Amino acid sequence: MALWHVRALLVGALVLTGSGAQAQTLPDFTGVVEKYAPAVVHVEAKTTGTARKARSGPGDMPDDQEELLRRFFGMPGMPMQPRERTSLGSGFIISADGYILTNDHVVDDADEVKIRLQDRRTFTAKVVGKDPQYDIALLKIDGKSLPTVAIGDSRTVKRGQWALAIGSPFGLDATVTHGIISAVGRNLGSGDQPYTSFIQTDVPINRGNSGGPLFNLQGQVIGVNSQIYSTSGGYQGLSFSIPIDVAMNVVQQIKDKGYVSRGMLGVTVQPVDQFVKNLDLPDASGALVAQVTPGSGADKAGLRQGDVILSFNGTPITQAPDLPPLVGITKPGSTARVEILRDHKKQTVDVKVGELPRDKNALASAGGDNDSGVSGSATALGLSVQDIDASARSELGLKPGEGVVVSRITGSAAASSGLRSGDVILMINQKRVGSAAAFRAATKGIKPGDTAMLLVRRDDSTSFVGVTVPSER
Repeated sequence: MALWHVRALLVGALVLTGSGAQAQTLPDFTGVVEKYAPAVVHVEAKTTGTARKARSGPGDMPDDQEELLRRFFGMPGMPMQPRERTSLGSGFIISADGYILTNDHVVDDADEVKIRLQDRRTFTAKVVGKDPQYDIALLKIDGKSLPTVAIGDSRTVKRGQWALAIGSPFGLDATVTHGIISAVGRNLGSGDQPYTSFIQTDVPINRGNSGGPLFNLQGQVIGVNSQIYSTSGGYQGLSFSIPIDVAMNVVQQIKDKGYVSRGMLGVTVQPVDQFVKNLDLPDASGALVAQVTPGSGADKAGLRQGDVILSFNGTPITQAPDLPPLVGITKPGSTARVEILRDHKKQTVDVKVGELPRDKNALASAGGDNDSGVSGSATALGLSVQDIDASARSELGLKPGEGVVVSRITGSAAASSGLRSGDVILMINQKRVGSAAAFRAATKGIKPGDTAMLLVRRDDSTSFVGVTVPSER
């Protein structure tokens, strides 16, 4: 009887019955797979010798006995000898002459990148350009008449639509998974690709899927699979893809000028939530301006602290994280129409959009960021720091050029480590830091999965604190 029930459920799952008499069968993905799977590639990135950076991400796999012992038999004291590190991921061919799209984190710091096609041909790829902020990399292999994908329009994606992923999870080439679009315009906050509005899906994505395509039912690529939310390192129902419109814009900029530029408004914003009553707002929509960068387009246009940004170029701002992606994709030098609420009155201001500094560690107050402190790797640690002036150093008993103060805890990484605002950081990974700039420089090599070792002084006590950067894939 139990077997019959199981079989009945399985058969019943093949049909969706609406309110009418006519039944609809589930979509058949075989046409999309047969036509476009050959354009999906396996990416293998190798980093050798001293260039190896200790991190653990979706593409990383233990590559020798020492690492296995360290991970599974609790032997943290074993020395980590320089060795080759291999990162596995996915990618897809966007032009017949060999241009390939993947994630930046798949090929980050690689000395050699190998591409394997579905027909088992192998190529050595050149990294043409990459952008860590959007997590996109453009590769090139020498080939002719290669199979390519069809590029879709991610702006037309809606919740509830079917989606299909093809990639190499755990190195298993040409693996096909499917699901639905769970949400669009999903912003993960200032500490995690603040300039990207992700497509959220329930498509099973695992280690090695990074950089692979997300298709719609028409066989068009609508996204680049980039991240998952997971407590185990594996799929748990939440996957995030970079919209293909954003990715292709990055590709074009890399081809045209070799780097990616982003718009900068010149404000730091925060959520409205707790100030709804103070500002006499109908709801918590909008982004509250906490800081205006002197000399920026926002400053010249007259934006002030306390203004609430309601829309940007006609797109409503539902919450503060909505703003950075919109500003980021705006062409520097163009004029944006910004609707604000000031003194209970709505008004529209024309703002000339500047260009965000290309150094990803110099993004403070740069056009709609939610964190007024250190960005890039420092934000990944979950904290912001600032310089200590001479009088404060004297009161704290610090030497000139010694330490930075934690001005703000911005994420779970620092919070779970027990750090607090007001703590003084003296060293990071055994490098002394005496300024916010030095702190930023010291955090440049920190990647998701790394644990940063901070020497922290609190009151009269000094100790080391480990801050582990959460995995973002």
